[in-house]
Amino acid sequence: MDNTIEIEGVHLHYRDTGEENLHPVIIMHGWGCNVDTVVSIENIFKGKMRVINVDLPGHGKSSEPPSVWGVEDFTVLIEKLIDRLALVKPSLVGHSFGGRISILLSSRGDVDKVLLVDSAGIKPKRSLNYYRKVYTFKAIKHILMFVLGKKKGMEAVERMRGRKGSADYRDSSPKMRAVMSKCVNEDLKHVMPSIKAPVLLVWGEDDTATPLSDAQTMKRLIPDAGLVSFPGCGHYSFLDNPFGFKAVVSSFFNI
Repeated sequence: MDNTIEIEGVHLHYRDTGEENLHPVIIMHGWGCNVDTVVSIENIFKGKMRVINVDLPGHGKSSEPPSVWGVEDFTVLIEKLIDRLALVKPSLVGHSFGGRISILLSSRGDVDKVLLVDSAGIKPKRSLNYYRKVYTFKAIKHILMFVLGKKKGMEAVERMRGRKGSADYRDSSPKMRAVMSKCVNEDLKHVMPSIKAPVLLVWGEDDTATPLSDAQTMKRLIPDAGLVSFPGCGHYSFLDNPFGFKAVVSSFFNI
C-alpha cells in the first residue's frame, strides 16, 4: 500500500506491504532511483516480512528536503519514520546512497540485520588531478560572479556543473546537487565499528561507483560483517545477478 507521511518538512512517500505482525525491513534505494528501482529486492521479502520501501527525499514521489541535508538529516528522518510506524528492531537494506543511511542508523540504533548492497559510505580517494579541477572550477566560479553578478554568475556556474558532473548530478535539481555534494564528501568509516547487528555486504566485482575495495574496508571495520561479491556485476548487482542475489539474501534473513 502506498502512503505519504510528513516528517521533518518532507512529504515522504513509502510503500508498506505485509502484515503488521511480521518482522519489519526498511529498503532504501540509491541516488537518482526510487521504490520501483528496488522492487525486485522488495519482492524477495514479500509475504515473509513487513516491507517498508521508501522514496528518499528528493526522489520518486517524496518532496525535496527543506534545506541542504547531509547523511545525518536523512538518518534522523528514517529514525522518526521508524518511531511513527512503531517498528520494533527493524532490519535495514541500503543500496548505494541508501547504504549511507543504513550504516549511520545501525551504528546507533537497535536494528536486527543490515544488508548493504554496493553501498556508499566511504569517501572516495582523490587524485591530484581531481583537486586541480576543483580549484580551477572555484577560480572560474569567482570570476563569473565578479563579471556577471551573483545571480547570473550562479546560473552560469550551475550550467557548467550540469555539463561537467556525473549523470546523477546532471539529473538533479540545484538543491539536490548541493545535497549530493555534501553527502558524497562524508566519510562514515568512524561509525562502522559501532555497528552491533550482523551485516551482509553484497557487491558487484566490476562496480566502479563504489568499488569492491570499499566493501573490503567495511568488512574489516564492521565487527560482524560478511562479504559476497559477484563477478561480472556492476553497481546494481541485485539486477545483474538476480538469482544469486536472491539466494544469498534469503539465506542471510532465513526467509
